[in-house]
Amino acid sequence: MTHPFIKNYTQNVHQKSEVDALGSRLPKTRVGILGGGTAGATIAIRLAALGLQTTIFEKKKSLIDGPPMCHLHAGGNLYREIPDEDCIDLLKQCIDILRLYPYTIDVRPTVFAVPTRDDDSPEDLLPRLDKLTQAYKELIKQDAKNKVLGEPNNYYQLYSREQMLELKKQQQVTEPKTLDEWMIPVAKHLNLSKIKYPLIVAQEYGWNIFRLSASAQLALAQYDHADVLTNTLVKHVSPVKTNGTNTREQISKWNIEYQSSQSATTQTLEVDYLINACGFQTGIIDDLVGVDVKRMVEFKASYITHWQGAGGQIPEIIIYGNRGTPEGMAQLTPYPNGYFQIHGMTNAITLFNDGLADTTAISAQPKLPNKYLHYIEDGWDKAALQTRIQKAIDYVAEFVPAFKNANTQNNALFGGQQIPGDDDTLRVADVSLYSHISYARAENVKASSTLTAADEIVTEFIKLGLVSNQPDINKHRENHQWTYLNKTSHADITAVAQVLAKERDFPVEMALVNNSI
Repeated sequence: MTHPFIKNYTQNVHQKSEVDALGSRLPKTRVGILGGGTAGATIAIRLAALGLQTTIFEKKKSLIDGPPMCHLHAGGNLYREIPDEDCIDLLKQCIDILRLYPYTIDVRPTVFAVPTRDDDSPEDLLPRLDKLTQAYKELIKQDAKNKVLGEPNNYYQLYSREQMLELKKQQQVTEPKTLDEWMIPVAKHLNLSKIKYPLIVAQEYGWNIFRLSASAQLALAQYDHADVLTNTLVKHVSPVKTNGTNTREQISKWNIEYQSSQSATTQTLEVDYLINACGFQTGIIDDLVGVDVKRMVEFKASYITHWQGAGGQIPEIIIYGNRGTPEGMAQLTPYPNGYFQIHGMTNAITLFNDGLADTTAISAQPKLPNKYLHYIEDGWDKAALQTRIQKAIDYVAEFVPAFKNANTQNNALFGGQQIPGDDDTLRVADVSLYSHISYARAENVKASSTLTAADEIVTEFIKLGLVSNQPDINKHRENHQWTYLNKTSHADITAVAQVLAKERDFPVEMALVNNSI
């Protein structure tokens, strides 16, 4: 089922895509993708661009409507606990996916502050930042178009207490153009006596989930052979019987039984390859397929508030802390017109005491408490939601005192996040492949890893003979020559994103960005 706006848009702009140039060299391969989150949608774009008959099944009304996101995590600067190598991988992945989804980015800096109550020092982060700066330079050397996070020599900068006190005296600028202008409201609003120096400012940009959803849907609308079935529930998957030789040890095709919310009957689609991109519910499909795997699922939330006291655009502000403790990280993410998204990495705000579940001996699907499944399926209890939002405001106000005047809103960005294995600090993961049964499972902790997962699936398809092994088969991917980018404008993305925000009961301003690529 296609959103009416997207259907009308497609009728006006649809033309031959780059796959026509590949012609009959491509095999007639049919792929089924279960789940239309960031992973499922991105993999679908990647495969559709190769000419594969791709069908994506999503039970919600639109694509990419899942756990909260706020920014790219380019370099993983939030995560002091993960290795430098993972941070460099995150930087590469973020640059890569930004080039696929450029209209989703809010160009503004992020301020990283270590509070005085914290045991660590800001200087502890500088060696990593230097490594990331060098990695960014190398990526630009490989391809000049990778310079999407600003000048590499400015990847991060430091501000002393003396500099902040001087900036505090200056007049705030409504639309900042220089880094000093961005830092004026930080100097005015941040409690400068509660943080350690230097203050770190990185070219870490915002990532907008509504614009990401709009981009993915408009991208897939470009391909006649990409079917997006929203409002559709997958009821069952089963191997296709082939002359009695098909076994659980060797499966070449799958049947997907599904039902649209507008139909009383079920339908079946036969596919040559099955991709499980069901996010926190991937274990349900693993059980049906017969794959035994260990994972965790975590229910998380971020909260929407409105604050008119910022005086104009401000950077994102992050106060470091130890995850899950009463002094966990605080994160204030700006949107246009005074809307803010808040993470407070404590069990009273973003995290939940019983919100982390493991697989069991009898199922690959971790079982979250029913109340969280109810929140995900039917919406949040309003009283409980308002209590958490107010706690989030109070938590941020400890470091941004004027924020105590922020107003609660009536919604949150929330959902279940899958974590492969048994390490809840894992941040870099992409895909698991099961060649012998024509099955793959996307297992992205961060949305920026989804294009990497798609690439690994394409490599798998080439090995299995499902995709042609021509030298130029991935040329469009290597150069980021995505069809929709030539036919879609910033305004097109904005129009669809605003419709999505309204449908999901969020302020339409949250579909906008302050500063676009």
